[in-house]
Amino acid sequence: MRSTGQPGLHAPRRGELHGTTVLCVRRDGKVVMAGDGQVTLGDTVLKHKARKIRRLFNDKILAGFAGSTADALSLFSRFESKLEEYHGNLPRAAVELAKEWRTDRVLRHLDALLVVADAKSTFLLSGNGDIIEPDDDVCAVGSGGGFALAAARALARHTRLGAKEIALEAMRIASDISIYSNHNFIVEEL
Repeated sequence: MRSTGQPGLHAPRRGELHGTTVLCVRRDGKVVMAGDGQVTLGDTVLKHKARKIRRLFNDKILAGFAGSTADALSLFSRFESKLEEYHGNLPRAAVELAKEWRTDRVLRHLDALLVVADAKSTFLLSGNGDIIEPDDDVCAVGSGGGFALAAARALARHTRLGAKEIALEAMRIASDISIYSNHNFIVEEL
């Protein structure tokens, strides 16, 4: 992506699919993942109700993505296979997917980030082999992810709202700021 001259901000290349906000919030024994529905190509909104989060492994695991849709769907399929192979053990499946994603000649070219969560753990996975467990039970990806993350952290620290309320309000705030996100949210809760 080209830099706009401001740290942390990037302009999409013409013809590049862009735009996502996916947020995961864990609080009081609940985990909630929310994703916006907008898909943007350059300066055009192509879709308003895309589904960027999924329930996996008998609805016990939530997964959301930012990046190329085809790549993310391929990763969802691989991740689901890892979950089956390791009997729903999220940390083990995450490690094995990240290793394969980083080392496989085809997979390492996939352009996406995954956020995965179960009742106990949340991880952000990348093609660089990164497996990041957030310190504060809040994780976000995508072009609006930074806005959603900041809003969710503030709400978690300074309110008594539940996980779902924090996720929805943080997503509203992010979509009011990010031109690549909208208010058509899909929300899943464990």
